[in-house]
Amino acid sequence: MSNTQKTHSRCAVILSAVILLGLTLDCPAHVQPPNARIGEAVPRDVREIYNKGLQYLVSTQSQTGGWSGGQTGPGVTGLGLMVFLASGEDPNFGQYSGNVRRAVRSLITDQDKTTGYLGNSMYHHGFGMLGLAEAYGAVDDRRVWPDGQPGRTIGEALELAVRAALTSQKNNSMGAWRYSPSATDADTSVSGAVLVGLLAARNAGIEVPDTAIDRAISYYTKMTAPSGQVAYAGGIGGFDESLARISIATLVYSIAKRKDLPQFKSTLGYLVNKVEFTGSSGFGWVNYQRYYQAQALFQGDVDAWERWNKLLIRQLKTTQQTDGSFPGQHGAAISTSLSLLGLALNYRFLPIYER
Repeated sequence: MSNTQKTHSRCAVILSAVILLGLTLDCPAHVQPPNARIGEAVPRDVREIYNKGLQYLVSTQSQTGGWSGGQTGPGVTGLGLMVFLASGEDPNFGQYSGNVRRAVRSLITDQDKTTGYLGNSMYHHGFGMLGLAEAYGAVDDRRVWPDGQPGRTIGEALELAVRAALTSQKNNSMGAWRYSPSATDADTSVSGAVLVGLLAARNAGIEVPDTAIDRAISYYTKMTAPSGQVAYAGGIGGFDESLARISIATLVYSIAKRKDLPQFKSTLGYLVNKVEFTGSSGFGWVNYQRYYQAQALFQGDVDAWERWNKLLIRQLKTTQQTDGSFPGQHGAAISTSLSLLGLALNYRFLPIYER
């Protein structure tokens, strides 16, 4: 990537925070803060919920950068990293800069240095890659590693992660992904985690071939029914009402810039018709659904997202625990991160949340 591209990427990520801090930055004059909220106040309830959740993640993060209890691994670390980046605090000198550095170090340390795989499963790989993509250009590599302990840069780790995802896709007959990097079948849930990570890396300036994106989108179109329902695995068929999968498809069509597809219109239409539904509890995978539902509605129909967001705030306010966490059968760390990232559209600091 050229120096100009790197400058643009870095500026786009942090310029909003810089404006709030009242500092100046040597960026090209035409670069504008993404989704600038000048004159708009983030609702008080959102700030209170988010800050309490952040304090929980701060208090439970290990010295090595990850979280324990329930699901653990690079995917959980990547999601936690994004929560800190989405807060709007300076990732290099702000209140959570130490938490950011530890999470980034954990992702890079846990990565296979040869294959680029961010292990446990391709779920973890996708969310870990997404975390690295959102950190790239915003987090100063010189501050990541302690003195005398140089490690790979975020850019190097991200390029390796992209290469691992692309290699896995090339060996997959469906052009998508499943749990193992060597899998020959695919499902729309795992594929969503990996594809969003790839699209975020491409947005950050990492080379991702159009053919790879097109092949993955083709898989999603085959898995989308005219009704807007999205199948899980096994080819066409098995359609049911999974708002999580419908949201994933809507999101990947959006950020891949394929809103022209009839499948996008059908999945978005299905979500908008269900805009009053945010899930009935904080348990199970409802937090996962909300994480994708928030982004899909925001990318597809801002008015619908605003209505849904008010319901989400109300729901999360009633389910947040006194310690700031959110309950979930897969552990409080991942449930809390997913819930907070569902709220993070109210801040709009993450590049992947740009429209």
